[in-house]
Amino acid sequence: MNKKLIICLGFLLTGISLLAQHQNFTRQDTLRGSITPEREWWDLTYYHLDVKINPDKKYISGKNTIHYRVLREHSTMQIDLQAPLKITKVLDNNNKPLEVFHEGNAHFVKLSKSQKVGDINTIDVYYEGVPQEAKNAPWDGGFSWKKDNNGNHFIATSCQGLGASVWWPNKDHMYDEVDSMLISVNIPKGLTNISNGKLRSIEEHDDDTVTSHWFVSNPINNYGINVNIGDYVHFSEGFNGEKGPLDLNYYVLRDNLEKAKVHFKDTPKMMKAFEHWFGPYPFYEDGFKLVEVPYLGMEHQSSITYGNKYKKGYLGRDLSGTGWGLKFDFIIIHESGHEWFANNITNIDIADMWIHEGFTAYSESLYLEYHFGKKAGDEYAVGKGKHINNDRPIIGYYDVNKEGSGDMYNKGAFMIHTLRQLIEDDEKWRMILRGLNETFYHQTVTTQQIEDYLSKETKIDLTAFFDQYLRDIRIPTLEYKIENNTFKYRYSEIVENFDMPIKINFEGAQKWLFPKAHWQTMPIKDDNIKVNENFLVYSTKL
Repeated sequence: MNKKLIICLGFLLTGISLLAQHQNFTRQDTLRGSITPEREWWDLTYYHLDVKINPDKKYISGKNTIHYRVLREHSTMQIDLQAPLKITKVLDNNNKPLEVFHEGNAHFVKLSKSQKVGDINTIDVYYEGVPQEAKNAPWDGGFSWKKDNNGNHFIATSCQGLGASVWWPNKDHMYDEVDSMLISVNIPKGLTNISNGKLRSIEEHDDDTVTSHWFVSNPINNYGINVNIGDYVHFSEGFNGEKGPLDLNYYVLRDNLEKAKVHFKDTPKMMKAFEHWFGPYPFYEDGFKLVEVPYLGMEHQSSITYGNKYKKGYLGRDLSGTGWGLKFDFIIIHESGHEWFANNITNIDIADMWIHEGFTAYSESLYLEYHFGKKAGDEYAVGKGKHINNDRPIIGYYDVNKEGSGDMYNKGAFMIHTLRQLIEDDEKWRMILRGLNETFYHQTVTTQQIEDYLSKETKIDLTAFFDQYLRDIRIPTLEYKIENNTFKYRYSEIVENFDMPIKINFEGAQKWLFPKAHWQTMPIKDDNIKVNENFLVYSTKL
């Protein structure tokens, strides 16, 4: 569904053009990452992805039936599919073959039927080939063709960033989410496929294959759609959530069943904590499932994938260095947090992926706070904040499918944690987070929309705050001197108009300080000054 187009396009394109020249972005980058004229005139309403997967040959074939609403008259449609997969034919509503012009991974379909505003039309896009194999899933994207310990096929897809067009043809841009979808997957008998949404039926065929049909009734982003194939067994439990009963389903390899029944107890604890902080789970109609895969894991909507080897922390490590990170399974908590931030609230452009990763990384702290207290959450947030690289801005380059720095995780989370300190009202903060998910429920958004919402709800002008942490690599530094019982202080390494108040510990108490770019003074008796560690600020005594 086309929720909202980016405004001020002329201004953005000017800046993007200069950045793109500096970064040597190509036309393929633009075709992949921008809302092209061949994309913007039609609005996705429904997909039926019907794909046959041959594990022995690592070969796939099938079609995607695309239903769309005409927003304005046009005769050319852009469909994306990445090499080495090939589009074999495209048919219109009347099964009439359509001409297709290929330009790299973008394919331009010439429509023969007049496209009248308001009409809902369909095309069938047939394709086949050997899809790209993921070398280090989920970061590089594609198919993971593995075997379990018993020699059974163990297969999964992952494609964030690279895009869903790495394995199926679609409108591969984040701004337009399909309203609903049917996923039909044909595989050899003896294996099970798990995809998003709820299982409608399973068909058995005479050629020793089976087809599972999974229906997604909520809007879904393309990269969130997945197939997971293996020798799965299933168990489930009920959860009484804010919107009523919710089934928590688990699909794991046969040998791991008993282990999973114990280890996955983090899941209902996660759901309870996140519904408290963020509001109801956004996809009650599609259910929730955790699916074991042969890679670390990812946030596929209503089909969270899991590969953390049944260990606490991140593959057994505490990313915060505080001990708190070993109180939960990182993948279960982090990837499930994405159901609210990535799958419910989705960035229009991958340049704004901090919206996904910053809030979700912060959700780990909130999970700890809910179950272990505020001290635990604070210490975890500060601990992970020590791993900020400040290599490049968190926000990436618009319209070329280029994300920002990996600091979007730790720095993004610490930025949000810092913002909470400015409010000094935990219940108000919780209402802001819940309101965020309610205001932008099932929507695609820009950074500006999130910034504006937070400024409005906190009643703080956060323009310079976000410019500092999202668009600049410098960390604000409190410079100070102490001479003759006088405390002299100022901010350095800041953007224009940055004047965030901070708490400092001195004279046996915590007090608010209001630094600016120019020097200020105040009388002081104790020279033991320390910036409260919950603020993303450095300090230097001169």
